[in-house]
Amino acid sequence: MNTKYIFVTGGVVSSLGKGIISASIGKLLQARGYKVTIQKFDPYINIDPGTLNPYEHGECYVTEDGFETDLDLGHYERFTGIRTTQNNSITTGRIYKTVIDRERHGDYLGKTIQVVPHITDEIKRRMLRLSEKGMADGEKLATADEDLDFVITEVGGTIGDIESAPFMEAIRQLRWQLGRDAVCVHLTYVPYLKAADELKTKPTQHSVKELQSMGIQPDILVLRTERHLDDHLRLKVASFCNVDLECVVQSEDMDSIYEVPVNMQRQGLDAAILRKIGIPVGEMPVMKAWHDFLEKQRKATCEVHIALVGKYDLQDAYKSIRESLNLAGIYNDVKTKVHFVNSEEITVQNVADKLKGMQGVLICPGFGQRGIEGKIIAAEYGRTTDIPTFGICLGMQMMVIEFARNVLGYQDANSSEMSSDTVHPVIDLMEAQKNVTNMGGTMRLGAYDCELVKNSRVFTAYGQQMMIKERHRHRYEFNNQYREEYESAGMKCVGINPSSHLVEIVEIPEKRWYIGTQFHPEYSSTVLHPHPLFMSFMRELKN
Repeated sequence: MNTKYIFVTGGVVSSLGKGIISASIGKLLQARGYKVTIQKFDPYINIDPGTLNPYEHGECYVTEDGFETDLDLGHYERFTGIRTTQNNSITTGRIYKTVIDRERHGDYLGKTIQVVPHITDEIKRRMLRLSEKGMADGEKLATADEDLDFVITEVGGTIGDIESAPFMEAIRQLRWQLGRDAVCVHLTYVPYLKAADELKTKPTQHSVKELQSMGIQPDILVLRTERHLDDHLRLKVASFCNVDLECVVQSEDMDSIYEVPVNMQRQGLDAAILRKIGIPVGEMPVMKAWHDFLEKQRKATCEVHIALVGKYDLQDAYKSIRESLNLAGIYNDVKTKVHFVNSEEITVQNVADKLKGMQGVLICPGFGQRGIEGKIIAAEYGRTTDIPTFGICLGMQMMVIEFARNVLGYQDANSSEMSSDTVHPVIDLMEAQKNVTNMGGTMRLGAYDCELVKNSRVFTAYGQQMMIKERHRHRYEFNNQYREEYESAGMKCVGINPSSHLVEIVEIPEKRWYIGTQFHPEYSSTVLHPHPLFMSFMRELKN
């Protein structure tokens, strides 16, 4: 079977949930036995989101091969279990940089470089996942990943945005080139006007008209709505937008995003895609493991309250952490209630009040000086009151600093990131980072090996594995000059990189659950395989 291509676009407003719909399509096609990948094309000019403030674009997700990407790749991985790479996240900046680098190299043989065809050709090459050679030989349509059955491509932004125009033109061209091997799924919004007590289809009609003006006729419409849409309204949309009624699907608000694939399957979204492409639909997959998970989610009634200590008061800033806690809670038959606690507002005087009623504390990752003293105070409170405490990346570093100040007696202990002249830099800049000047894409990124210490809590959590592999995103590390002092005083270094000897995990065995990881375990947690550290953390909270 030739590789098939599904393009997912959005209209009316942003934040409709294109990422969840793309991930749901991927999951449904996987359930039918197809090999799938999902990629995101973002129209901003940044090379990647690695230098963006989380308030701008939410969390920065990191792939195993060490690429900083959009948070939607987290949805793709959690839903489908696939492992994305740098090829699954493309920005306008990467596209233009590639074309400009080629021009500087003389690859275009003196031609005038234009948006059409040069930029759009590069977009098409990446959408088709073609090799460089394939493009040079005349845009061959055979994919570099020839064993893929479906490539799902989500385009960020909203139809009509200036930034998205080259992507839309590339999709228009591909639709003609690929014929029935390509399908366009368009996500729009059907608002409810309370004063008129009516659902309005006009925004959807205008959105589709805008898409048609670019030469693209959507095959399938997914209508985002807060209220159920009857068949009469769906028929109206189908008639005005030249789409079959069975291809007008509604995406209502669900209690959980993990119910969306089941809702889409119930309405025949995957079946409609297969029919459009010309593939026999066959029987509806059972998806037993997914339904079992949803059943556990529905039955979980006991609540566990966790303080998320960080400086970004934005849900998407810690999206993967929130979802990892939620998933691990469900598998432990509890409902996770996450309470954001702004670390900038935590003081020695109010920390007990801020963390009152919390059964666990998670100290968040991040960068920079702002809010770190509050994280240090929260780490001390967790250690001294024996509340289960989990520190991730910078959170782990704050646990290390707190221990140095209050147990080892080094009052000025700090990270050289925060204080370059500290006498006790218990967290220091990695040796490989000392000559780095460009900030984008230069951290310690991606998956690295970590050897666990036998009989430690993390060794048990990982099912007594000796060697694990986890994803990193940092420049600073535990200073090994102090390792012996830490271990003598009770904070054990229980996870070590075998080649660099970087300390990746610390724990205090005498506490109920006090663990810090330099890596980001949240990136590896999926719906059907929650991360073992989050599972261990939630088991302790449940008890």
